[in-house]
Formats: sequence, C-alpha cells, structure tokens
Amino acid sequence: MDDLNWAPGASLAALRDRGVALALARQFFADRDVLEVQTPLLGAASVTDPNIQALVVEGGNGYLQTSTEYHQKRLLAAGLGDNYTLGPVFRAGEQGRLHNPEFIMLEWYRLGFDDRALMSEVGELVDALLGPALYETLSYAQLLASGTLSVAERRDVPSTNHADLRVVNALEALGPGRRFIVDYPAGEAVLARLDDADSAIARRFELVVDGVELANGYFELTDPAVHRERFAADQQVRDQQGLPPVNPDPRLLAAVDAGLPSCAGVALGFDRLLQLRQGAQSLTDVQAFGWLRR
Repeated sequence: MDDLNWAPGASLAALRDRGVALALARQFFADRDVLEVQTPLLGAASVTDPNIQALVVEGGNGYLQTSTEYHQKRLLAAGLGDNYTLGPVFRAGEQGRLHNPEFIMLEWYRLGFDDRALMSEVGELVDALLGPALYETLSYAQLLASGTLSVAERRDVPSTNHADLRVVNALEALGPGRRFIVDYPAGEAVLARLDDADSAIARRFELVVDGVELANGYFELTDPAVHRERFAADQQVRDQQGLPPVNPDPRLLAAVDAGLPSCAGVALGFDRLLQLRQGAQSLTDVQAFGWLRR
C-alpha cells in the first residue's frame, strides 16, 4: 500500500483557485436572485438519450444522475422559480483529457428566457470567470462546413459523446475563440423546442471555448406529447444500437403534464471551465482526486 499516491492530482494552487471560482459562480447567481438547489445524486430514473450512458448502482437502487435536469424541471413545475445546481454528476464510459466519469456540472433554469437570452447570460458568467472576450455565433450548418479534421485525427472523444463524428471534427477544428453554435437541426433537438417559424430548426445552443465544448442549452420543450414522442424515438435508437433500454422518467412526465413553465436551461461543465481558466492540459489537473485517484 506504500506505493499508492494518496496526494491530490491537482496542485494546491489549482485547488485554491477552484474554491475561488466556485464562490464567484455562486455570487453570480446570488446577484441575479437565482436560487441554489440540491437534487439527488442517486435517482430512480435516468435519461433516455442514446448518446449518454448512466452508471447503474448495483442492487437495483437506481442510477447515478447524468444531469440534474429532470429534478430541476420538477421543481420548476412545482413553482419554485429560477434555480441552479452546482455539484457532481456521473456518466459511464467517459474518461480522458476532457472527460471523467464523475465531474462537476453547473446547471440553471430561467423563467421567461428563450435560448438567445440565456446565451447572453452564459456569456456573462464565462466572462466573470475567464475574463471578457468577444463571442462569435455560428449556425450548425456553418459549424459542419468549418470541419477539416478526419475521423482518424480526432482525439479524446468517446463514441457516446456525439452521434455525428462530423460535429466532433468540426468542433476540434474551430481553434481559439468563444463561439455559440445555434440553429441545430430538429433531429438534434433532444429536449429543446422547435422554432415556431421553421420546424426544421431546434432552439438549442452550445458554447465552445478554444475548441472545448463547455455548455449546452435549450429553449425548453414544454409539450407533454412531444416529450413522449422523443423518449420513444430514443428507445428505438437504443434498440438499433444494442444499448440497454431506459424507461422514461414517470415523475418528470407527470411534472410536465402538470405544467412546465416557459423557460430556458443550460448545463455547463465546471471542471472544463476551470481547465480553461487555469490553462490546464487535463481535467485531472484541476480535480483534487480524479478517477484514478479516487
């Protein structure tokens, strides 16, 4: 046992900066009257999205949560109002320079916001933690047109992270800068609503900073029938790909049936934000105890 490295993987300076960044993020939301909430790490249900695989807890106790989305939406349906979470989530099969099976996610929901309003707030948060910079907005089609890397050249991207490798390649090819990707096709909507003027377009965005996918946001879908249609479509893809079935979360569906208010939501990888803030090469450089030191 003497050869075990018990020390943290990140430097003490990096860990102190993590504490500063956490405080800055919480102050950002306190200044905007957005309430911090806590949701279960171990849930009875998980996401149906075939691109995300949950860690199943032995003994039939449920799933370690891949996101706090479903519980936060239940809070929204109950009338709690604007809220955020800042804490650990889990995903199976994701480990590398930009991935760890356990990581910190910052997720928040804003009543009365659409995707464009939330993009502006995401930019304000990133500026508060990384310093101000200009933002470029690219459509999904423009993103694909910018991709130049071959599949063989892609690095550190689990196959579960994107169904379309062209997107992975294009994101890697973007290089330095802060860019919002918008106008996703309807087939990539996940739980974003479709554009009223063009049903081929999803009201979804991603923020990519220096080639790193940082945040994924939606003008949230509120129609219960469409939720069920998309969950059923996910199951068909899971069947085709030989993935284990995941039943739709009945409590989420009940909450949406009761009435999910019009809102926009976004999930941001906080460890990745720290990696960019500190100029680190890997998530393990900003985490006290990464997957191999846990």
